[in-house]
Amino acid sequence: MLKAFEVTGFKNFENTISFDFSDVRDYKFNDFCITRDLLGKIIVYGKNSVGKSNLGLALFDIVSHLTTNNITPDLYNYYLNVNNEVGYAEFHYIFTFESGDVDYLYCKNEKQILVREAVSINGKRLFTYDYENNRGDLSGLDALTTSLNFSFRGSDSILKYTIANSALPDNHPLYLMQHFVSHMLWFRSLDENRYIGYRSSSENYFDFILEEAALKEFESLLHKAGVKENLVVKRDHDGMRRLYFDAKRPLPFFRAASNGTKALYTFFYWYKTAADVSLMFIDEFDAFYHYELAETLVDLLEHMPNLQTILTSHNTNLLSNRIMRPDCYFILTGDKLTSFANATDRELREGHNLEKLYISGEFDG
Repeated sequence: MLKAFEVTGFKNFENTISFDFSDVRDYKFNDFCITRDLLGKIIVYGKNSVGKSNLGLALFDIVSHLTTNNITPDLYNYYLNVNNEVGYAEFHYIFTFESGDVDYLYCKNEKQILVREAVSINGKRLFTYDYENNRGDLSGLDALTTSLNFSFRGSDSILKYTIANSALPDNHPLYLMQHFVSHMLWFRSLDENRYIGYRSSSENYFDFILEEAALKEFESLLHKAGVKENLVVKRDHDGMRRLYFDAKRPLPFFRAASNGTKALYTFFYWYKTAADVSLMFIDEFDAFYHYELAETLVDLLEHMPNLQTILTSHNTNLLSNRIMRPDCYFILTGDKLTSFANATDRELREGHNLEKLYISGEFDG
């Protein structure tokens, strides 16, 4: 699982923004928000343009050079912060598994090309490498493998090349990290199925719902959201089966549905087809939802096991100890990311009204 993350010099993060998933408080309620002693369910708040979306993009930058999974084009335009003077952005991840921790730091330039890479396992340096000068210390890799010829790696990350070409046991920290990264998923509700990670394509995006069980479950979710229409699958003149609103005059779902209904479909698609996702980041996840539906979706995510979830939102109705807890709500400002528990000198208790405190400026620091 992801234990910590830092980013510097990327998009609107001129200074270092840190995310510490191990900062778990001793609250005696809503333990389901904690997964393996780490923050597992998180909602990030902040004013417009402070970088909530860019936080997700920063966190998922690792997908681009360690996997071949999908990255929707144009999301990483204007890569470096405008005040960046060193010429690269720095990303730092700490992953923790039963077999050990992996500390991974790398830098990329404006063209998103690796500049530097450094990896440690359980505090012991595995390698460092400077890609601009083609030099580094790879001696730690000798204990891992003695047969790799790094001249054959092309432009690949040394870490990626090592994992792909070494006979690592299934429980090796590097293998577990690669598996975790390859199962990370980012998507947003504001755009139709723009996503990063998890798989190389989503060709079944329109078709998976045609199975009766999925159709009925989604129809039930629509009804709970206040959409009263039923759904039906019809075969069109071209022989293809497609989804329709079941009415006297059936309407094609993806043409007639509102933005909110299509956003709910996107959520449902990933909720049903990404059951083994490791970390899910949903940007502006409830932009089109009524507050009761937003609570319903949070509840669904909270009960997905072994999953770290990060949501961004402006919906203050979700700020309740009934739903989550103060160490799982974060506020992002221009230069820091802070949990509610750390953003005030007040000792937050289960009975506190977090929404009222947030609106009154208690966490502005």
